[in-house]
Amino acid sequence: MILHETAPTGAREPDRSGDVAASPAAPVTARRRRPAPPPSLRVERSLHREGFAVLAGMDEVGRGALAGPVTVGVVCVDERAKTAPRGVRDSKLLTPDRRQALVAPIQRWALAWGVGHASPAEIDEVGLMAALRLAGRRALAAAGIRPDLVLLDGCHDWLSDPAAQGLLGLLGDAPTAPPVRTRVKADLTCASVAAASVLAKVERDGLMRGHSADHPAYGWEVNKGYAAPEHLAALAAHGPCVLHRRSWRLPGSVPDTAATEETCERTVRAMVHDGPDEEVGRDGR
Repeated sequence: MILHETAPTGAREPDRSGDVAASPAAPVTARRRRPAPPPSLRVERSLHREGFAVLAGMDEVGRGALAGPVTVGVVCVDERAKTAPRGVRDSKLLTPDRRQALVAPIQRWALAWGVGHASPAEIDEVGLMAALRLAGRRALAAAGIRPDLVLLDGCHDWLSDPAAQGLLGLLGDAPTAPPVRTRVKADLTCASVAAASVLAKVERDGLMRGHSADHPAYGWEVNKGYAAPEHLAALAAHGPCVLHRRSWRLPGSVPDTAATEETCERTVRAMVHDGPDEEVGRDGR
């Protein structure tokens, strides 16, 4: 309990003229935050010195979407790589026009690059993590080069197959994936990973705009398949289509209240699994 003392009757109030509180309030100027430095090759250079000659920066988009594929981009660099094209950032920090404008410069800059997808049907069949692995393997295949190390955004290695680790891996005939090094917020600090996120985002957005022509009710040309209000409303009214992730409890496929709660919970889990990789909004980011 805080007790407030009162001055006795007739007692003089203390002179508070020198107190800061008694003076007129001075304007408070907010300290401006310095903008974060752009992604660089500092981490990649360090890994090169460890003996990894060819590095593959890798990032995914579409993890938290309700429809469409999950997409993985990969950008390979070696010791000869120069500074990344001006303006390369994590794709979530760029406008659609700026992302599109960076595609050609990134492709020219990279030693090799690729984008891979896993379809909604594959997500339903094998689960989200295995689908990410499938998309990542396809992106590496599209790059046409086997890197010495994959630098993966986040804290969870979804690219390596758990069944192929350790002694179990020695018994299989399938080719093993490159070793993986995870790094939280790599899309903000590592130029190769940021560039990979741009390629993945641009390609997936283009696919969703194309699918929107065949399924106009869901507004995918705007929300790119994420849980925007108009998308949820269309699901409740029309139900899911073949491009929705039907293993997820979506509005229109189960009782609405349960579906909406499950959809929100699943989307949030996907967003926070490795940090806010996907910022769900009206423009799909």
